[in-house]
Order: sequence, then structure tokens, then C-alpha cells
Amino acid sequence: MAEAGADVFITYNASPADGVVEAIRAQGVRGEQAQLNVADGVRCEDVVKECIEKLGGLDILVNNAGITKDGLLMRMKDADWDEVLDTNLKGAFNMTRAVSRPMMKKRTGRIINIGSVVGATGNAGQANYAASKAGQEGLTRAVAKELASRNILVNLVAPGYIVTEMTDVLSEDVKKAVLESIPVKRFGSTRDVANTVVFLASDAAGYITGQVLHVNGGMYM
Repeated sequence: MAEAGADVFITYNASPADGVVEAIRAQGVRGEQAQLNVADGVRCEDVVKECIEKLGGLDILVNNAGITKDGLLMRMKDADWDEVLDTNLKGAFNMTRAVSRPMMKKRTGRIINIGSVVGATGNAGQANYAASKAGQEGLTRAVAKELASRNILVNLVAPGYIVTEMTDVLSEDVKKAVLESIPVKRFGSTRDVANTVVFLASDAAGYITGQVLHVNGGMYM
């Protein structure tokens, strides 16, 4: 987003992301950060206000906070279910609600949710994660209908297997099996996802709303 010329306000949950802010500013745009647990609705409202104060406005929201607490359903603890849903789904709701009023006043905006291929396919051992991502799809479509008349477009990017710290913990056997299920025969990169987000935030996507755009190399089609 910074490379495309946007000022960027990022949030972190635990450790400050000073390196990311420096990389943003190196693109010649403004970069700011704030601590945020997206499950806290009141704090989400405060951070949105802080963003508007520091950057002079808010045009684009990317809901990309996400965690996993994998386990078989019959052994899944209530806390593991609640924490994943609170972060992945309620967090997206909290942030979307927080930005809706200022965007409606401006009569323009883009909201881009980061879902997952498992929201469409399901995945053994990820009932909580899959439910949260499927819920994001429904949230996306509902909010897209509510806000379309104010020129606020709402879409979801559903990545497949993307090389991140979250996927690095998987065993080589699991990685090999996943790779065999991807028609283009490579894992995705964070750049693949970022490019899609930039597209949806751009004028080129001005007639797209309420859609789920899968970025998975053909893993799901």
C-alpha cells in the first residue's frame, strides 16, 4: 500500500512494529502505528479516531488480524474457539463498525477483509478457524449491501497456502501434500496477497463489491 502511495496506519497486538513503520516511511509516505487487540470494540473505535487525527482521514481498511488455535473438534477447548472467533470474526466486525461512520460521512471508502481458502473448503482440525473465515464471507456480503449506496466497497481476499510464520511450523510431509493440491505447483507469497489488496483498493476495482477473491493458485476453484 505504501509503494502505491498510501499513507499507512498499522496496528500490532504485542510488540511494536517499528521496522514496518520505517519501511512504510521509506516509500515517502506517512506511517504510524498503535497497539490494538481487535477483539476490544472500544479500543478499535479509539484507534480509528487516532488514525484519522494523525493522517487526516481514513479511506481504506484492511482487516488482516488473524490467529489459529488448531485442534480436533471433540478436544477443542471453549477458550480456543472463543479466542479465534473473537480475533478473526469479531475483530473484523469491530473494525468495520468503527470505520463505517467516518467513511459514510465522506461517502467513499474501501473495506478489504482477509479470509482464507478454508472458509470455503473447511479443514480438519480447524473448526474454529474455518468458521471464523466463513463468517467473514457472510459479513463481507452483508456490509457490502449496507454501505454500497455510500460508495463504500467491501470485498474479501481468500488466500490459499501462503508462506508465512504461521505456515512455517507445518511439517515437510504436510507441505508436500499441500503443494500437490495446488495446480500452479508453487506456494503463494505475501506479495501475491498484497497485490490483490492494492488492486481492490484502487480505482481499477471501482465496480467490485461483495465479492470473495481467491488467491490460491487454483487450490480451490
